[in-house]
Amino acid sequence: MRPDATQPGGASGPERETGEFNTWLALQKATDEQRANLLADIVGHPEEAPSVKELDYMNPPLEEDAIRRHLRILLAAGVLEELVVEPGERVRGYPYKFYTLTDGARDLFDRNDLFPREAWQRQYDRVRKTTEIQEIEAMPRPGDD
Repeated sequence: MRPDATQPGGASGPERETGEFNTWLALQKATDEQRANLLADIVGHPEEAPSVKELDYMNPPLEEDAIRRHLRILLAAGVLEELVVEPGERVRGYPYKFYTLTDGARDLFDRNDLFPREAWQRQYDRVRKTTEIQEIEAMPRPGDD
């Protein structure tokens, strides 16, 4: 976890209470097709920490509410962590929450050759993005020092 990242809301469940990463639960939740697509976009993102707006752009068939629901499931399973920009540092009209893999999930995926960074970053780079999405991509994320 990045040192100044906070985990509101989604950081609950048995794996958070014990502090242990539940490999089986993580794989079970990550292999749902829509969640796997979101994870691929998270891994492929230049900062490996997109906002819901960026995920919505990359996944047009999904509504933002569905994306948020899938993110909550991945947060609860310990696959993702939520990076939150502190209230005094937020920019009006821009996202202040970003989603990134936990260290446990990254290790699990690397050990099992799932969601390889280079492949998904190449795929992500091929997508033509609007100016707004490019600006959001360029935003600093919490923990970028």
